[in-house]
Amino acid sequence: MTEPLKNSEFGAALLNAGHQMPAGVIGPDGAPAPKRFNVYRNNVVVSLTEALAATYPTLQKLLGEEYFAALAREYIGKYPPKSPVLIWYGQELADFVESFPPLSTYPYLADVARFEWAWLQAYHAADQVALDPAALAEIAADALADIRFRAHAATHLLTSSWPIYDLLQANRFGACSPEDVDMKSAQSVLITRPDIEVVIKPLRSGGHEFFSALINGETLGLAAGVAMEKSSTFDLSANLSDALESGAFVEIL
Repeated sequence: MTEPLKNSEFGAALLNAGHQMPAGVIGPDGAPAPKRFNVYRNNVVVSLTEALAATYPTLQKLLGEEYFAALAREYIGKYPPKSPVLIWYGQELADFVESFPPLSTYPYLADVARFEWAWLQAYHAADQVALDPAALAEIAADALADIRFRAHAATHLLTSSWPIYDLLQANRFGACSPEDVDMKSAQSVLITRPDIEVVIKPLRSGGHEFFSALINGETLGLAAGVAMEKSSTFDLSANLSDALESGAFVEIL
C-alpha cells in the first residue's frame, strides 16, 4: 500500500528541481509518473517566474531574461508562495538579491527591486481622495508649524545610494536613455497614487527626512527642522508644494 503523500513533501519537491519526485506520485496505471510530475513542476515554476517578471520588469531588463529566470528559480525554491494571489508574490526578492553572492558587484539591484515592490503596493493600495492643496490656505499662519498630515494609503518613501529613479525611468518607463543614468548619484523617491496612476517623484535635498517625519505623524515645524538639520539647502516651500501636489496626503490634522 502506497503511503499518503504529505503536502509539505509534494510542495518542496515541486518547487525545487534538485528534489526527487515524492514516492506517492503515481499515474493512472498506478505506477510512478516522473514525466507527469516534471511537466507539472515546470509549469508551476514558469508561472511563478512570470509573476515575478510582471512585478519586477526593470530588474528583469537589467539582468536579462535568462539570468532573471535562473534567479527566480533559486528564489522560488527558498520562498514558495504563501497566497494564491500571485500579484503579492515576491516580497522578499529585494533582500534575496541583496544577499545573492553572484550579484554582490551590482548592489543597486536590490534597491531597484524595492522600488518596484513599493510601486506595486501603491498601485493596489486602497483608493483615497488626496488632500486639496487649497486646504492649507485655510490654516492661520501662526498655526502652520503645529499641523500634521495623514498620509495616503499608497504613499511610500525610498532612499538609496543609487539613482533608482533614473534607473526605472530609463529601463521601465522609457523616459530617458540608460546611457544618461549617472550611477554615482544617490536618489530618494516618493511613490503614491492619488488617483488612477501611480506617481513617482524624485525628492529634493532634505526631502526624504521631511516626508518621513510627516508620514510618521510629526508636526510640519518639526519635520522642517529635521530636514534642515540634514540639509543646509532644504527648501520648505518647494518640499511642501511637492507634498501637496503629489497627492501624498489625504488630511490635515
